[in-house]
Amino acid sequence: MHSAGQSPVWGRLNASKRSLSLVIRAAFLSVSEVPMNMTMLNNRYRYGAVAQAFHWLTAVLVIAAYALSPGGSEVQVYSLARDFTRQAHETLGLAVGVLTLLRLAWQTLNATPEDPPMPAVMRYAAKIVHIALYVLLLAVPLTAIVGAWLEGHPVTLLMIGDIAPPLRLAHGVGQTIATIHTYLGDAIVWLAGLHAAAGLFHHFFLHDHVLRSMLPKRD
Repeated sequence: MHSAGQSPVWGRLNASKRSLSLVIRAAFLSVSEVPMNMTMLNNRYRYGAVAQAFHWLTAVLVIAAYALSPGGSEVQVYSLARDFTRQAHETLGLAVGVLTLLRLAWQTLNATPEDPPMPAVMRYAAKIVHIALYVLLLAVPLTAIVGAWLEGHPVTLLMIGDIAPPLRLAHGVGQTIATIHTYLGDAIVWLAGLHAAAGLFHHFFLHDHVLRSMLPKRD
């Protein structure tokens, strides 16, 4: 939940503003402007409406959670001045974890679209990045929750309230896990950026259907 950097929250908000607006636009197109004839399921070449909604909503939540990270020391994170920001960050982070579990469950019911022709090294790199992203999407909220509980803090969700620590107090261990959470949170943003850059590379340089497969089909 708390990150190693001391930069103000509004600095992160400004730095993330352009990326978040682009991702929100893509999510809106994917969820709200899905053509009526678009199937909910994946096919050989495209992801279905449900998979696309999971993808873009996850992207929006990750960027928003990162932008709203309270930052600073434990005292700063749990200060009254940052209470709402912390609660929003924790709520968004837990939403990412739940959404990822639902997304993985949905994938078990769906075939993944076929990859376009590409060198084997690119295919393996893409698989590694996808696996790493899913691991991080689960590990980041998990380390936040466990770290907070071991430090003796509840996890607070907007409109729900506190979830008291069910674990025995181990403040030093909790601080270590919270630090790991910080690094994992930074890592997922960088890895997601690499993932997005790869999609743009496929679209503008390789001219294949990789990026289009995750966007609503236009008639």
